[in-house]
Amino acid sequence: MRPSGSAGGRCRAVSRVLSILFFQGVYTVLSLEIKADAHVRGYIGESIKLKCTFRSSSPVSDKLTIDWTYRPPTSSRTETIFHYQSFQYPTTAGTFRDRISWVGDVYRGDASISISNPTMRDNGTFSCTVKNPPDVHHNIPMTELIVTERGFAIQLSSAALLSILVFIPSAVVVILLLVRMGRKSAGLKKKSKPGYKKSSIEVSDDTDQGEDEDCMRRLCTRCAECLLPQKAHFWFALMPLRST
Repeated sequence: MRPSGSAGGRCRAVSRVLSILFFQGVYTVLSLEIKADAHVRGYIGESIKLKCTFRSSSPVSDKLTIDWTYRPPTSSRTETIFHYQSFQYPTTAGTFRDRISWVGDVYRGDASISISNPTMRDNGTFSCTVKNPPDVHHNIPMTELIVTERGFAIQLSSAALLSILVFIPSAVVVILLLVRMGRKSAGLKKKSKPGYKKSSIEVSDDTDQGEDEDCMRRLCTRCAECLLPQKAHFWFALMPLRST
């Protein structure tokens, strides 16, 4: 009888070990894998996306839940700022009230959210938790958010940059035209003095100058049309006419 009892005890022990291994295997198979950015930098007033993706061995169902929590940098207190289960439930209280938006797609394994109008008070640690029964065991990735102000050079919008690229060359063209007109005016005053006579060299220079002015006028007109087509006639009016 004792041998039988010993054999029965060994069988029960082996059965327990096999059960443990079996459940450990099930645990491993059913576990979720969640990924999130460890560090995210945002800028005041610009929407920030907190990315979170997951992979589950079970099909997505209406039992799937997603929770985002937030912990301030100087506190151990955490608060839930977003909950998802078939529908979106952003927080309706606290600092993030009316500022959390759902930008994910559970059928693609995306559990991301967005924060609008961020400030430096939003700095802290965010955690993304996903459960898709029977897959409920997973890691809990954390994202450290740092919100700062943009530098002046980065704040330049595309419209401001375009304006700079257009108006600076235009201003240079205007300055060159004014300088040329001033020189021409000084030359006319000199030639209008009593007793002044042109030499053969000056006559030749006047002919060459007229051709140069005509070339310059056409070149400047072309530049003005490229830079500011709507003001091409304005630039043309500023061009010195060819002396006759």
